[in-house]
Amino acid sequence: MFDTIVWVGIGLAMVWLIWKVGLGMLRSMTSSLPPPPPSGEMRRINVRYRCTVCGMELKLTLAPDQNPPPPKHCLEEMQLVAPVD
Repeated sequence: MFDTIVWVGIGLAMVWLIWKVGLGMLRSMTSSLPPPPPSGEMRRINVRYRCTVCGMELKLTLAPDQNPPPPKHCLEEMQLVAPVD
């Protein structure tokens, strides 16, 4: 009898936990995005560049602008591979 009560209690606790996590996930999807930061602050971006001379690849994750100028490598401007979304 005692074992049954323990298993039911554990089951109810798991149901409550899954319910809370599910509601939290649904609420997080309905919240609006924050406004973009003022200019001059670092912004999160995902852009890949490749050097045409040696083939080195670079991934930018932070930049002051949404579309930064390409970096230089081997004294040449790197080519944009593809934006990572």
